[in-house]
Amino acid sequence: MAVIGYVLMRFFVFDLVDEVWDAGDYLIFKDKGVEEMVRLDNIMNVSSSTFINPPRVTLSLRTPSRLGKKITFTPPGWMTPFNAFKNPIVDELIRRVDRARNL
Repeated sequence: MAVIGYVLMRFFVFDLVDEVWDAGDYLIFKDKGVEEMVRLDNIMNVSSSTFINPPRVTLSLRTPSRLGKKITFTPPGWMTPFNAFKNPIVDELIRRVDRARNL
């Protein structure tokens, strides 16, 4: 049971960053003492999965950061029943990334 629990945690929890802050034109990520700023125009793709617990948002970057080419986090407000299928914060992030790439 411990091995199965570890494997599940490794795939679903261990790769999540500790903190994400929205700073307008960029996002600030903090993970294990490393702080990284990622501009919205450096984000190539935003993908989200809502049918796993906790829900995950994965950002694929054009240029890798110190945290890697992909950064995964849990969106805020994921425990509310209204966000069971779509998270409005993720939808807004997708729109902002698209606008930043088109400027």
